[in-house]
Amino acid sequence: MTEPPDPLRLCVYATVAALTWVCGPAAVVFFAGLALAGYLRARRQGLRRSACLLRDVRLVLAYLSVLALAGLIGVVRAVGPW
Repeated sequence: MTEPPDPLRLCVYATVAALTWVCGPAAVVFFAGLALAGYLRARRQGLRRSACLLRDVRLVLAYLSVLALAGLIGVVRAVGPW
């Protein structure tokens, strides 16, 4: 008898969603920055195709940069007086 598959990814997704809900745009900046650093390191080591839906690592890097920028704008708007 085989073990049923562990739905670990669903737990990770729920945790990331909860952190984002609690921390707001700062969590977006954190996770986007973390992913951006990981993809930059992988690209330097030769990764050109990703399992990500975007496939091309350059597109993934651009997407993560836009997410980080949007998060930063959200943080500034939440903290700023305007």
